[in-house]
Amino acid sequence: MLTDTDKEFLYLTAVVTVGYQLFFFLIAVVLKFDKVIDFAGSSNFVVIAVLTLLQRSSWHLRQVVLTSLMVIWSSRLAIYLLIRILRWGEDKRHDKMRNNVGRIAFYFLVQGFWAWSVTLPITIVNASEKDPNIQTVDIIGWTMWFVGAVVELVADKIKFSFKNSPESKGKWCDVGLWKYSRHPNYFGDILLSWGYFVASIPILEGSEWFVVLIGPIFVTLLLLFVSGLPHLEKSAEKKFGNLDAYRIYKKRTSPLIPLPPAVYGNLPHWFKAVFLFEFPIYSRRSYRNQ
Repeated sequence: MLTDTDKEFLYLTAVVTVGYQLFFFLIAVVLKFDKVIDFAGSSNFVVIAVLTLLQRSSWHLRQVVLTSLMVIWSSRLAIYLLIRILRWGEDKRHDKMRNNVGRIAFYFLVQGFWAWSVTLPITIVNASEKDPNIQTVDIIGWTMWFVGAVVELVADKIKFSFKNSPESKGKWCDVGLWKYSRHPNYFGDILLSWGYFVASIPILEGSEWFVVLIGPIFVTLLLLFVSGLPHLEKSAEKKFGNLDAYRIYKKRTSPLIPLPPAVYGNLPHWFKAVFLFEFPIYSRRSYRNQ
């Protein structure tokens, strides 16, 4: 069963998230300034994490560490996304909804749920009176976060530099981590999301387990099947799908988990699909031409 404090914190964070997203939604619609959309989503994590820590004010080590990890990651992401959109001028992901209020509203709704759900482990930990000693599972969760955050940071930095290089115009990014994964930034994002869950395990009881699992499951499904890989894979197919070099890159490069091309390229297709997330929705044209 959820405690009364759990319920209070869940309600509080939901209300704050709705108000926060509504504020930026009005800016985007009334002022027609959609550059704040991604900033609104990524900065929402900071608001929830800090709010719940201050609300309880227990200052247990586990609470402080998890809150700090969330603030570090989301602040970095918010700043990066804001700089990127200001540098590039527009985000093509927003093209179809730019003049459609309904689509913009739905986008804000989804990203609000994204922020609220991913912070659930931090919300439940910060709401808890329990303070067991730091355990191995805490260290595992923190390590998952660290690896995921570093991978995402490095991948974003490489991609940003690549996109801003005149020599890369008309090419796909296949340098650094992008040589080993077609979407290393999403791998990092998913890994650190599961890290939050793992690090919250020592204080979980009863239905709290199901609540904190919502976040990592939602992020994983969202990136694998909705707004992450499917969108970018489709875009890359339109641009480079007819190029032999790109098809070779795609065949030899893991869609998510970084692996050496020599290893991934020689794995059977069924193994890639079952264990390495190489789903047909990512390669419609490639499979049709095989």
